Amino acid sequence: MTDVPFGPNSRRKSKYAPRTAPGAEGARTSAMIASLDAEGRETIATPFGTALCELAAQRDDVVGLSADLSKYTDMHIFAKEYPDRFYQMGMAEQVLISAAAGLAREGFMPFATTYAVFASRRAYDFIAMAIAEENLPVRICCALPGLTTGYGPSHQATEDLAIFRGMPNLTIIDPCDATETAQATHAMGTIDGPVYMRLLRGKVPDVLGDYGYQFKPGKAQVIREGRDVLFISSGFMTMRTLDAAAQLAKDGTDCAVLHVPTIKPLDTETIRAAAAKSGRLVVTAENHSLIGGLGEAVATALLTGGIHPSFRMIGLPDEFLDAGALPTLHHQYGISVEAICASVKSWL
Repeated sequence: MTDVPFGPNSRRKSKYAPRTAPGAEGARTSAMIASLDAEGRETIATPFGTALCELAAQRDDVVGLSADLSKYTDMHIFAKEYPDRFYQMGMAEQVLISAAAGLAREGFMPFATTYAVFASRRAYDFIAMAIAEENLPVRICCALPGLTTGYGPSHQATEDLAIFRGMPNLTIIDPCDATETAQATHAMGTIDGPVYMRLLRGKVPDVLGDYGYQFKPGKAQVIREGRDVLFISSGFMTMRTLDAAAQLAKDGTDCAVLHVPTIKPLDTETIRAAAAKSGRLVVTAENHSLIGGLGEAVATALLTGGIHPSFRMIGLPDEFLDAGALPTLHHQYGISVEAICASVKSWL
């Protein structure tokens, strides 16, 4: 079965017709289908697919699977390089997950790709029973996490972290950029048990390379120091908090950024140590619903550790989001750089 693109004949087309929201007239079509390359940064093409091929060259047990979305998860790069190790499962996420579980039982390390909404909503029970309960080394790598598509609630996985955080044995990774996506893909070869990774696909901005960053499973890392505000962020929101910190510095507000790429297991020790520094406003920032994501995980870590800073959360509201162009939607829902700066200024 061939991949079915977005369009009038797509079987995965959202019932919400894309619209151009006010202020987004210059946004390109890519803004509708999960590309963040319009932010004026240097980008790296297909970091996940390229890194997966590199890992496969080192390990004969790596295989790839897709639910008829290989082009939209960068798995087509792997399929072209290793056709005998690639399995196209069609539009059937439960079959995708079951096949990955079977391959893992036979000694392989499957990388299964689809959209985050389909893995979290449609295949949850299969992931829990066939993979997580058996602690099998399946890597579930999913595109369109949070608000990275303008195609409305049918494609926006705004609650995937909340769904998966309660699943035993599952490691959850939310990489920031192209550098970390590639590093995390390689690192998954060393992680025991199953992994769920949120995937930025296509041309992905490269930010952390400028900081000499190296992904370490289960570890949070301070990317920027600051005395007034501590941002604790994950995913592409770390790009946003770094930009917001630069903007706020112009007004004399000094912001630190603590990047948390591994949502589970959470690096509570590093988070508590950073938040315990007196006098700083602590602000979590995530590309996810405010319900059940990074913010609530950090809040729990701080309270159970006896740490009580001034605390605020930036994330997506507890509602089904609009369709439209990403720049407009990000500003509308408070996760643009401008919106982050405005929120911090109001809290200070």
